[in-house]
Amino acid sequence: MSAEASAPAVITTDTVRELLSDRKIFPGVPDDLGEDAELVLDSLGLVWLLHVVEERYGLVVEPSDDDIAQLTSLRRLTEFLSTARPEAPEGGEPVDR
Repeated sequence: MSAEASAPAVITTDTVRELLSDRKIFPGVPDDLGEDAELVLDSLGLVWLLHVVEERYGLVVEPSDDDIAQLTSLRRLTEFLSTARPEAPEGGEPVDR
């Protein structure tokens, strides 16, 4: 398998901004949301965001309570999601980056 075929998805601020625009994640997100603007996701929005990241990009994210407390801006969400690991193949270990 080539390195390109196994490369994980790259999560950028534009990717996260697009994900946040889903009304199930963040209803009414402003188009001009700055990267460091204060952002508060409710628990249901965060769960849906993580579900969509796994569904669309095959990335599994399991934040701790401390992680969740730090997810307060577009930049911090992007940084956190960029640490996500690809989902493990059936019966296997997750693919390392």
